[in-house]
Amino acid sequence: MALPTATIAEIVQKHQRAPGDTGSTEVQIALLSERIRSLTEHMKANPKDFHTRYGLTRMVSQRRSLLAYLKRVNFAGYRALLETLGIRG
Repeated sequence: MALPTATIAEIVQKHQRAPGDTGSTEVQIALLSERIRSLTEHMKANPKDFHTRYGLTRMVSQRRSLLAYLKRVNFAGYRALLETLGIRG
């Protein structure tokens, strides 16, 4: 379940560090968070979809790794991103 192109562009524009930045840690975490939200809704409607559950757990793990990296490298940016995305509390 891919995100619509318009949604991706909006997320990238909101979280990019500089114009043209599409791969920074903040952008990757924001995109993963949006995909996780959409797949979580899918899993609520389809609880026996084990293939999607596997992909969802991999995305959560990848986001957790990226968040750990961001916390280690840029703690202020980490806190700001958590506040913006509304995750962890």
